[in-house]
Amino acid sequence: MTDPVARPAVGPIVVGTDGSPQARQAVTFALREARLRATGLRAVCAYEYTPARQSGFEWTASGPDSGPVPQQRDLVTQAVADSVRELQEQLGEPPVEVEIVCEPGRPAQVLLEASRDADLLVVGSRGSGAWGRLALGSTSTEVVHHARLPVVVVPAEPGTASS
Repeated sequence: MTDPVARPAVGPIVVGTDGSPQARQAVTFALREARLRATGLRAVCAYEYTPARQSGFEWTASGPDSGPVPQQRDLVTQAVADSVRELQEQLGEPPVEVEIVCEPGRPAQVLLEASRDADLLVVGSRGSGAWGRLALGSTSTEVVHHARLPVVVVPAEPGTASS
């Protein structure tokens, strides 16, 4: 009789999300991949206090006096959880176990740190226009160059690229 071959532990899939259409596409891809691999998903959002920027989840970044909101991490975490739950409901059963990680800092650095024990890192592409569809955004470029695991850059669907 032979001993069964031990299957190596499968790490989670890490996906970067910021509420943008491109990030939603990346989360959808990552959820599907997590199902195929029978593993969990770690949805990661990096945030900064940037009052001039009003895209993605960063609408939570400033209060009425244009200063940082004290509960920023909680607000961003809830926005990510709501978005991932919505996408998971759209995909239907079976559900994927999801961990939400929201940390202040540069997105690429936060993603790289959060993916240390992962098997796959998924990010969206932010290209726009004819050249943008051929190029990666700054975060995806940095992640691709510095990651120590496989990376998938989900291309933007036509009509969802940001300027």
